[in-house]
Amino acid sequence: GEWRSALQLLRDMAACRVERDAITCNAAVSACEKGWEWGPALQLLHDMMHCHVTRDAWTYSAAVSACANGAQWAAALQLFCEMVATH
Repeated sequence: GEWRSALQLLRDMAACRVERDAITCNAAVSACEKGWEWGPALQLLHDMMHCHVTRDAWTYSAAVSACANGAQWAAALQLFCEMVATH
């Protein structure tokens, strides 16, 4: 799926020493959302935090939707609360 291509692009960027930013990461989280892949979306949020990439409302919205698509309601609620607390 497209979400796999988006994740591969992020890996390729890292291999080529191209810095990830909020735009590229948000696009990948959004691709995961559209592919109903909540696990990779959550992993990307975690990676963004550790790489000091800003997680904004777009990031959280896509990740919450990915969790909702996968019926991961507790994770969706936790992300929503985290977003409210940090923004």
